[in-house]
Amino acid sequence: MSDLKIHDETTAPSAARDALAGVNKTYGMIPNMLGVLAENPAALEGYLSLSKSFEHSGLDPLARQVVLLTVSIENACHFCVAVHSAVASKAGLDPAVIDAVRSNQAIADARLDALRVFTRRMVRQRGFVSDTEVSVFLNAGWDKADILAVILGVSLKTISNYTNHVAETPLNKAYKPFAWAPCTRACFAG
Repeated sequence: MSDLKIHDETTAPSAARDALAGVNKTYGMIPNMLGVLAENPAALEGYLSLSKSFEHSGLDPLARQVVLLTVSIENACHFCVAVHSAVASKAGLDPAVIDAVRSNQAIADARLDALRVFTRRMVRQRGFVSDTEVSVFLNAGWDKADILAVILGVSLKTISNYTNHVAETPLNKAYKPFAWAPCTRACFAG
């Protein structure tokens, strides 16, 4: 475990304090991962900016959560799976979809499942998806801009997932009801 501190708006480096204060005002709390990122104000700013960009990627809220959860599961990030499950629940997104993604199972909606599978392959294959995989994704009703939206989501979650791995970030109280633990090797087969 690293010795990375979880900052708040009073302990963070001065260049990160306003950003954390804004997060606290918006969400009524500071997620521990953002408190960790505050150690490097540029990292915090980068994550928050990328997050805002992803919101405008063209994917609807449920599709964005499918991408973010899928990446977090592939990267075995206990913190982000819990956070995005909480966000999806609070937003009233389809719990069956979220449960399917959390358990690494097919989503009943074929279009959303194609998004989940494509995102999973993007992570596993480090972006080297085949022409066939791209065609399957596009034939499921997605477009070329959505390919880049998936890459944006993968980039966003890579920052937070890796941060949480290094910091072993504990869950905030609000996320504990959505706790998740990485599954065994068997559930990643296929």
